[in-house]
Amino acid sequence: MASSPLILSAPLRGLVVALGDLPDPVFAAEALGPGIALDPLDDILHAPCDGEVIQCARTRHAVTLRDDTGGEWLLHLGLDTVDLAGDGFTLLVAEGERITAGTALLRFDADRVARQAKALLTPIVLTNAADQRLELLATPGQVVERGEALLLCHVDGAGEAEGAGLNSDAASDDDQAATEVRRELTVAAASGVHARPAARLRAIARAHDVALRLVAADGREADAASVSALLNLGLVQGSRVTLVARGAQGEAALEAASTLLATPETSPAAASQAPAEAPAPSASSSTARADPEGEPGQLRGTRASPGIAIGPLRHYDPPLPRVAETAADPAAERQALTAALETVAATLEASRRAAVAQGHQEEAEIFDAHLAWLEDPALREAAEHHIAAGSSAGQGWYAALQREVERLEASDSALLAARVDDLRDLQRRVMTPLAEAGEDAREVADDDLDGAILIAREMTPSQFVAVAGRIQGLCLAAGGVTSHLAILARARGVPCVMGLGEALLSLTAERAVLDATHGVLESAPDAERLAQREAERERHRAQARAAAEQAQGVAVTRDGRQVHVAANVGSAAEAEAAARAGADGVGLLRSEFLFLGRAAAPTRDAQQREYAAALAALGGKPVIVRLLDIGADKQLDYLTLPAAPNPALGERGIRLWRAFPELFDTQLEALLLAGSEVADAAQTTLPLRLMLPMVSDVGELRWVRQRLVACATALGITRLPALGVMIEVPSAALCAASLAREADFFSIGTNDLTQYALAMDREVAALAAHCDVLHPGVLRLIQATLEGARGRCPVGVCGAAAGDPLAALLLVAMGVDELSLEPAGIAGLKASLRALDTAALAARVPELLALDDGAAVRAALTTWLDTPASAAQA
Repeated sequence: MASSPLILSAPLRGLVVALGDLPDPVFAAEALGPGIALDPLDDILHAPCDGEVIQCARTRHAVTLRDDTGGEWLLHLGLDTVDLAGDGFTLLVAEGERITAGTALLRFDADRVARQAKALLTPIVLTNAADQRLELLATPGQVVERGEALLLCHVDGAGEAEGAGLNSDAASDDDQAATEVRRELTVAAASGVHARPAARLRAIARAHDVALRLVAADGREADAASVSALLNLGLVQGSRVTLVARGAQGEAALEAASTLLATPETSPAAASQAPAEAPAPSASSSTARADPEGEPGQLRGTRASPGIAIGPLRHYDPPLPRVAETAADPAAERQALTAALETVAATLEASRRAAVAQGHQEEAEIFDAHLAWLEDPALREAAEHHIAAGSSAGQGWYAALQREVERLEASDSALLAARVDDLRDLQRRVMTPLAEAGEDAREVADDDLDGAILIAREMTPSQFVAVAGRIQGLCLAAGGVTSHLAILARARGVPCVMGLGEALLSLTAERAVLDATHGVLESAPDAERLAQREAERERHRAQARAAAEQAQGVAVTRDGRQVHVAANVGSAAEAEAAARAGADGVGLLRSEFLFLGRAAAPTRDAQQREYAAALAALGGKPVIVRLLDIGADKQLDYLTLPAAPNPALGERGIRLWRAFPELFDTQLEALLLAGSEVADAAQTTLPLRLMLPMVSDVGELRWVRQRLVACATALGITRLPALGVMIEVPSAALCAASLAREADFFSIGTNDLTQYALAMDREVAALAAHCDVLHPGVLRLIQATLEGARGRCPVGVCGAAAGDPLAALLLVAMGVDELSLEPAGIAGLKASLRALDTAALAARVPELLALDDGAAVRAALTTWLDTPASAAQA
């Protein structure tokens, strides 16, 4: 017979933290066993149960207990505290001592330990877990009091399957085992499983025609068909999860799904999501702090989209459309709901297509996520349940989504709370066509909007899109930088601060200043302060206007060097925008935009049309197309890529082409045909240029050139595009001379080159400040590339460094011929280059390369550029 479950109480007052969230790979991966952790709010650790002390760490930071059922529990005070050699710890028990729940085990000096250790986070781990299952009785993010029930340990399989725990799978019968395949992994994306990856999981299940479900470490599970159910699992970075697929293509589905979840997520807007300079309240905070200096009328929040806005504060609190509460004919109401859902789905699909056509991939993904939610069977079923009970279609939909909203708001997770605005958006969208006759859901008076800084508790993406072109800025009491609204604000260039708290909603002012770059709202600036901020804003605007007026001209430095300033784009539409912004060409056309977010690979004809349109948009200026670069952070739902422990070091880019020759040849053919289509017979060289990602040595370049020649011969094409390589791998930089003998050009991908040179994953937030292209080691690799290419082939930069005001100028001084960046930055960069004396800065390069780290290089470079006596006034 199974033993009775064992209840473990909290050994101290603290914040509950899941093991998977700990910044320690051993504990996070449950290498020592399953358990939970607490962030201490006390300074004495107590026994969580009756038992015996079986081990006390020599350095006094950890105690192991054996409970009365034989379970052995490690209580480890802090992370990496073994390095403190006992400093700050006092043991209160000895090995072999019999203890009862609540016995004091050790005392620690919290301030002393916190200053020296990695963290005070205290794991409580079952080190000899076998048949035991752990059930969490407190929610991560919750503060528990000492002695409060924390864990339930089911011994010998005791306990129900539902709610089972932190290190077990739900049992399967023999039939299931014969048809199911499963895989366990750790979620790697910094934002966890939010709406967009949830939508992609649903697409993977559909594409492979399988039933796919996710089982969380605590035993809860969700079908991939239900986005809301997936979100309610609360999977964050570091969460352990088991994928279970049923169907003929189960293995392929698991491969695609596990690659998605186990790969760090990249966002082009990541740089814009940095926190405000001063500490800000969390995204879910209900209160905002006053400015640290104590100035009245200031609130601090979290920067969502940078910039300065000055204008009147206007409140935005539109009511939901008014719908009937009850209805007598459930069948008619179900029909009405179906019609409303179809109408909204058509609108969302049209918006998604428009975003794709304009090259706004992030906006398109948001609409994709909303479509997935709209088709969520769980939400539809909940709405129909309310209809069956007598509600109208509108009221039923409202109630179904309101339940999900309340669940997310109560989750204590900022990432989940950031999805509330999406649900409210869908709530409003579907209720609108179901509204009572005459109800037009007017939102705010038109004359209140123009030039205003809008204040709201929250705002849905569709509401924002409707007003974005008319407002100066946006302030939200709630929300966070991971929300879809934040992404849209950055895309539209609207200054936006979130998480300002409830105090925001009581503010009124006819002249306020929103410094979104620093996350500050000044509601009562005096005349002098207002004049200062207006002057600052006007200086920025004047500089931007002057730069824009000269954007179409060439960039020639003060000492006569002409620098090619090109654009990084993701579609033909973005190429058109780049031409209008003054781009001298396209330095990087990311061809993977054609392949992502589809159920199947694009045809040769579809690719040819898009490539030709991009070439035509630049009117004969050079266009560099990066050949398909997938793997690592970019995955295709319809392509099963080889599993890799570290995808960034696995088969990606050119390394995958031998495995998928048909996909590769189709792209080459489409590019060759597009180049021939737009070629001018009078041109000696084609405007089309091809670039190979992830090249390690010259043999890979030769192999691609052979494929290119073979494809051209088969198509009867005699004029071949230039063929260059990306310098992203240290070996390519160090072998630049041999590559330059056969490559037509180089383009340095500084993002990957930096992460590979420093052995720092650029998706790890804790390393972001150190993963700097201006690190002397990275700069020396760039210098080696330039020296190897000198006299043989031109060198460009298409990574993020080209848009970094400091890095871009230094790279030009070192000898880079072309900088390629996002179109919005072209005018400003050209203006900076025209003010630069490259020879003067080049003379300082040796001393910059001799500095200790990237921070030192940045400081020295900033000082030099800011010195009036220097040769540059950039």
